[in-house]
Amino acid sequence: MKALKGSWAILLAIFFALVYLIPLNGRLLWQPDETRYAEISREMLQRGDWVVPNLLGLRYFEKPVAGYWFNNISQWLFGDSNFAVRFGSVFSTGMTALLVFALAMLMWRNARRASLAVLIFLSMVLVFSIGTYSVLDPMIALWLTAAMVSYYLTLKATTTKGKLGGYVLLGLACGMGFMTKGFLALAVPVIAVIPIVIQQRRIKDLLIYGPVAIVVAVLLSLPWALAIAQREPDFWNYFFWVEHIQRFAEDNAQHKAPFWYYIPILFAGVLPWAALLPGALIKGWRERISRPELFFLLSWVVMPLIFFSIAKGKLPTYILPCMAPLALLIAAYAEDYAALLRSKAFKVNALLNGLFGLICVLALLIIGAGLLPKVHLFSAREWPKIVIGIIAFAGWLAFAVVSVRDNARHWRWAAACPLLLCLLIGYAIPQQVIDSKQPQSFMRANITALSDSRYVLTDSAGVAAGLAWELKRSDVLMFSEKGEVGYGLDYPDARSHFISDEDFPQWLAQARKQGDVSLVLQLSRGDHVPKNLPAADKIVEMNRLALVWYQQQP
Repeated sequence: MKALKGSWAILLAIFFALVYLIPLNGRLLWQPDETRYAEISREMLQRGDWVVPNLLGLRYFEKPVAGYWFNNISQWLFGDSNFAVRFGSVFSTGMTALLVFALAMLMWRNARRASLAVLIFLSMVLVFSIGTYSVLDPMIALWLTAAMVSYYLTLKATTTKGKLGGYVLLGLACGMGFMTKGFLALAVPVIAVIPIVIQQRRIKDLLIYGPVAIVVAVLLSLPWALAIAQREPDFWNYFFWVEHIQRFAEDNAQHKAPFWYYIPILFAGVLPWAALLPGALIKGWRERISRPELFFLLSWVVMPLIFFSIAKGKLPTYILPCMAPLALLIAAYAEDYAALLRSKAFKVNALLNGLFGLICVLALLIIGAGLLPKVHLFSAREWPKIVIGIIAFAGWLAFAVVSVRDNARHWRWAAACPLLLCLLIGYAIPQQVIDSKQPQSFMRANITALSDSRYVLTDSAGVAAGLAWELKRSDVLMFSEKGEVGYGLDYPDARSHFISDEDFPQWLAQARKQGDVSLVLQLSRGDHVPKNLPAADKIVEMNRLALVWYQQQP
């Protein structure tokens, strides 16, 4: 047993390093998300202010503060690097994986099954794509997972002390979740446990001990909640009404999508285990009475999924908290299925993975051969990137073949399908995508002009955050468009951070007396620098980014 645990621990550690750690510096930061979170934490560290989030020196109240703390600590430990920017997400994903293992051990007392659940979780497309990307969703997924594990402890507790301890842990997890992404962290666990409470007749326990969790969550979050209310009285008004009510229910919510939006996202997100998903869900329902732990996991998946489907605004990242219970359900289904000496589901899973890898390889070959004249994803000189992409997806295909060998007895090898993709994807991104979505490349190519400029402006908040991060300055100004920093720009003390189209010529005349001026524009596809701008001393265009540079004038 010890040898089994040791071999699984080594395997999982190697997998985690290859998929989650090594690739972090292999790709540039994406805008707007990664540049935004990188810069917010850099500014918090620079100011020594861990209470009020700022972006570009402006108030930025879209999220509470705990998620930024993860990124602050990461940058404090690892410096100003892309690795540091993403490590907070990776750390959160790793901690969630440990909670998956712990919960599996509580449910089944089987180290092999618990380790398999972790491997399935870490190899899911949605988990590793978001878990190596600098957003707050891996942090909230960690706290929601911790909340559900804590509630499971209360269900298994046989003493008052044990139940109290579980509810205290539940309160701590909900409190940290609240300080990471707001009231969502309080709503989702409640919604997830309602069917469980009804099925197991735990309403009395919830009424007796539930207030303990509420008090603990309040006590944990109250110091920061009061501190930011004192510093910025409008924070809670903006955060509650705009970031919660409008995003969830109003017709003008961001990222609107239909109710069924998450169904295809769920199937794609669990790759390379998609064929096992239906069986795992059906098993959870059929055995809900005889195996209540499966119903616990099923409720944890389905109820939040319904909740997020009802919301008007939708993004794939929102359902990341559903991946941990899905990994546990799939692990239970797969092991029980294999124990019955069945292989059909594993063969179908291998077929789906093989088709996915093959289709992606063929698509890259067709694009590389120029058989789609209207598709200009790669330039003629970027054929090495096409080759790297083919190798990455050929790896997916190869491991699919390995997983189906010997009557699918090696089905666990499906976990390795994304391995080469994770390691190589950063080197296969087309240059036109880099120039529009990864602005670090453009900025480094023009670093001298940008660094020497007294003023730097841009019409994109994501590009502005990237400029501030790359140049280590928070005084990047917004030109023409306010974007997501519009709320911060509306404060009287921030009006000078925005220059409108109409005011730009007059503002520029005054600014050039103090030094060089750099204007970075994000262009629409196929567009060029507008003709109505004042004549520039230099213009540099790289696909969808352009630098309009004005030299100092006496």
